[in-house]
Amino acid sequence: MTPPLPRFHRQPPERQAAILAVARRHFAEHGPRDASYNKIIEAAGISKTAAYHYFDGREDLLGAVLDDVLARLLDVLGPWTPASGADAFWERLEHGTDALARHLGEHPDDLALAAEAVAHDESAAWLGWFTALVADGQRIGVIRTDLDSGLLVAATAGVLRAADEWALIALAAGGEPDREQVWTLLRGLWGQGTATGEGQGERTDAH
Repeated sequence: MTPPLPRFHRQPPERQAAILAVARRHFAEHGPRDASYNKIIEAAGISKTAAYHYFDGREDLLGAVLDDVLARLLDVLGPWTPASGADAFWERLEHGTDALARHLGEHPDDLALAAEAVAHDESAAWLGWFTALVADGQRIGVIRTDLDSGLLVAATAGVLRAADEWALIALAAGGEPDREQVWTLLRGLWGQGTATGEGQGERTDAH
C-alpha cells in the first residue's frame, strides 16, 4: 500500500475527511477484502478519473482509511505522559482505556476496522503508545523488568485490545463489565516473577 497521491492531500481537509468517512463505512460494512472500490468512489461522489488522481487503486484507499482509523484511536488515547507514581499510572491507564472503549462503542466503523488498522504496516505508532506505557511503568516499579520489553509491549497491547472487545460485548448484552478483571490480568502479566522489588504491580488505589 502506498500513501494517497499528492492531489488528494491538496483537497480541503473536510473533503478528505468526507471521502475517508464514506470509504470507512463501506470497508467496515463489507470487509476490507470485499468492499467494492467502484461503489466507494461512486458513493463519495468521485469520478473514476478523479479517483485515480487521488489513489493508485483500491488497496491504497484501504491503506488511507486504516491509517485514518488508527490516528482516530490514538487521538482518543492521547499521548502517554509520565506518571508521578503507581496511583497516577493506573488512573491514566484506566482513563485512556475507558475513553477508547466508549469511542469504539460509539463508532462501529472504527470498531470493525480497529484490528486491521492496528496490524496495518506493523502499526509502529500504535505500539509506540504501549512502548511509552511499559517504559513508564518500569520506571516507577509497576511493571516487571525481567522480561524483554518488546514482548511486554506486544502482550500489553494484546490484553487491552481484547479487554475493549470483551467490555463492548458485555455492554451490548446489557451487562456491566468488571474492569477489575482486566487490571488483575495486567497485574499478573506485569508483576509475577519480577526482579524489581516486592509488591511490584499491585494497585494501591481503590478502583
